[in-house]
Amino acid sequence: MIEDKNQQRTSLSELGEFGLIDHLTSNFKITQKSTLKGIGDDAAVLNFDKKQVVVSTDMLVEGVHFDLSYMPLKHLGYKAIMVNLSDIYAMNAMATQVTVSIAVSNRFPLEALEELYSGIENAAKIYNVDVVGGDTTSSTSGLIISVTAIGEVNKNEEVFRSGAKPNDLLVVTGDLGAAYMGLQVLEREKEVFKVNPNNQPDLEPYTYIVERQLKPESRKDIVALLKSLKVKPTAMIDISDGLSSEIMHICKQSDVGCDLYENKIPLDPQVITTCEEFNIDSTTVALNGGEDYELLFTISQDDYPKIKGNPNLSVIGHITEPSAGIHLVTRADSRIPIKAQGWKSFGD
Repeated sequence: MIEDKNQQRTSLSELGEFGLIDHLTSNFKITQKSTLKGIGDDAAVLNFDKKQVVVSTDMLVEGVHFDLSYMPLKHLGYKAIMVNLSDIYAMNAMATQVTVSIAVSNRFPLEALEELYSGIENAAKIYNVDVVGGDTTSSTSGLIISVTAIGEVNKNEEVFRSGAKPNDLLVVTGDLGAAYMGLQVLEREKEVFKVNPNNQPDLEPYTYIVERQLKPESRKDIVALLKSLKVKPTAMIDISDGLSSEIMHICKQSDVGCDLYENKIPLDPQVITTCEEFNIDSTTVALNGGEDYELLFTISQDDYPKIKGNPNLSVIGHITEPSAGIHLVTRADSRIPIKAQGWKSFGD
């Protein structure tokens, strides 16, 4: 679906490993006070003074996490950073640095990696994080990207998955299910393209959901919003594997139950119409789709007036005693036990 428009193909072997790193990272600027030394030495040197340091790592593997037939390399670089920053924001922390490592096969010329790194650079600039290191190596099976994100948070402001209490409210940011439905559209168009390569897909009706899949944004704004509202969540997690999985993580870590209300789950109209087109239940998509990179958190009922009516936030349920279990309360008012059906890296 995406043709290679690069006429020039520079072999990676022409630069060697260190030449390649120098070339790909030459545009990266240092903006964080905590970065004392970035790329160019044996290790980065960071100084967080009296802050707590938060660290998270994720890996993206070609053929497992992304398909380059419809994922532009620039978008992939951007998304690789977002996936990691989202984990930092889920701790109520601010991301400050990332390291980026890639394993790449010889089918990729230098120009392809320049595209990838321009997406990384763009994400780093927009989210104000420094790229302070990484590694490049060869791969026999396509492209692998590993990103480590580092962040900072004041002592006692960090939020874990384990602090939810009975009667807390369950809150989610943004809307859910769009990334999964964007993926369904892209997979369908890929199959059409295989049959007829002259048939260019019309993605106009699906702009929002396709962008949510190819170029997601992590919710740095929510960390700042909650601080401005003087709301500290009791527990928080990012929605990478689907709402059901993330609710179960919070309930397990906090030793609580939960009632999630189907009619409160926020869905974009484009998700609803595309679900109808694909004959898929929109609630199932929101529960199990994943890759939304929204934040799911719990707050004390005392904080409800502070968030009430905020367009970024939806109260979708409440925390219960552990003996009550974890349930979806349907529109018909029946209670269905929630089971995690979301993304699993190691399927049976």
